[in-house]
Amino acid sequence: MKQDVFDILLYLFENYMYDEGELEHDRDTLQLELQDAGFRNNEISKAFDWLEGLSHMNYDGVLPVAGGQPSFRIYSDAETTKLDSECRGFVLFLEQMGVLDHATREVVIDRVMALESDEVDLDQLKWVILMVLFNQPGQEAAVAWMEDLVLDEVVGQLH
Repeated sequence: MKQDVFDILLYLFENYMYDEGELEHDRDTLQLELQDAGFRNNEISKAFDWLEGLSHMNYDGVLPVAGGQPSFRIYSDAETTKLDSECRGFVLFLEQMGVLDHATREVVIDRVMALESDEVDLDQLKWVILMVLFNQPGQEAAVAWMEDLVLDEVVGQLH
């Protein structure tokens, strides 16, 4: 997905995810609003497909983990191409901090791989992680931690 699709995901996340009363917008209404904001239909459809993929992820059974034992994730060639060592290190850091568990890590990697861009930078990865955590029940503390991390960096970049 091109930068436009990622921009659409950010636009939707920032404008609708926190407004629970506003989530009643249907796809057609959102598509018209996104068109009015200057996004192209093709990218809008891809963004909706990405979100639909996120909503269909089974957080309870993505990856069987025996007894919560530590695991070692071996990335495929395609994954290492898309996620550089800094991004992979950040995912490992979040696992060690307890922000991501094994199953959530796999959802994050799946959603990153669903982006058609050749590479995902650390800032984009952080937003994907925030979107995944926000859509996973029972992750309020992890969402708050990631929000602080992501939004503090955005504010810091503005100064």
